Amino acid sequence: MTIRIEDFHYELPDELIARRPLPGRSDSRMLVLDRASQTFRDDMFRNFPSYLQPGDCMVLNNTRVIPARLFGHRPGTTGKIEIFLLRALNVEATRWRALVRPGKKLLVGQKVVLAPDLTATITAHLDNGEREVEFEGSGSIESIGHVPLPPYIDRPDEESDKERYQTVFAKTAGAAAAPTAGLHFTPEILAAVSAEIAEVTLHVGLGTFKPLTEENLKTLTLHHEFYEISREASAKIQAAQRRVCIGTTSVRTIETTMEAGMGETNIFITPGYEFKAVGAMLTNFHLPESSLIMLIAAFAGYDLTMRAYRHAVAERYRFFSYGDCMLIL
Repeated sequence: MTIRIEDFHYELPDELIARRPLPGRSDSRMLVLDRASQTFRDDMFRNFPSYLQPGDCMVLNNTRVIPARLFGHRPGTTGKIEIFLLRALNVEATRWRALVRPGKKLLVGQKVVLAPDLTATITAHLDNGEREVEFEGSGSIESIGHVPLPPYIDRPDEESDKERYQTVFAKTAGAAAAPTAGLHFTPEILAAVSAEIAEVTLHVGLGTFKPLTEENLKTLTLHHEFYEISREASAKIQAAQRRVCIGTTSVRTIETTMEAGMGETNIFITPGYEFKAVGAMLTNFHLPESSLIMLIAAFAGYDLTMRAYRHAVAERYRFFSYGDCMLIL
């Protein structure tokens, strides 16, 4: 099919955007899509383990969201400066790619006081309006940083977000956004999973929230994101009869490669793409006209996807990061 951004629009009442999580992680509803019959039915996420089969491998993204939003001021001033961390540039995590506001005032060499024992210095201007910043001092980013909630949540972060905007299996720090399909899991649900479990890492970047452009469609590429697959995970993934990906980030990782190693991917999956690795996926409901709803349509089929989204709106499912989920078989 010819890909047009506007074909992936759907009407979403503002009150269906989940701005806070449910009391329990596994309390979410789950819309189950069957690709073979082109049908769907309503269920609850707590029943997810019953859909797994012998020979399945469940692929989790173990990235950990960093407290990426930092606030400070220039020495001798009180005006607020925001630094949004994007990616560490060294092993010690003292140098980062970042977005800064207000950018015009922050020239190379400018210092920003974040805490009495932590400062940041602008060391370079990079492409796309980004900056390189270097941290100095005994203070920690973890202690002063704020949770980088997506813009559609439209509220300041709260103390509870530090735990709820993080999967229970998060390990490897580096993401600017959570792999949200994984937010539904609890230790009890994981213990009930009979399938093999393989963990990969894909550090979700801010690009996941950027509006699509015609250039994206022309080149069939997106923003770059770092991934890593261990030898153990690669062996499990390749040996599986069916790979059940938890989230689009796991999908993008193993559709890029199932081999052990690390690198960057800018894969853009749209209808017409032939899947090489994924056999089923769990995912949240995504923004209209986004790359992620296109990925879902590529896997489930355009008509089934758009019918399912209209059903979810009509049945008042909760949408986006803190919302309900969809299992595609």
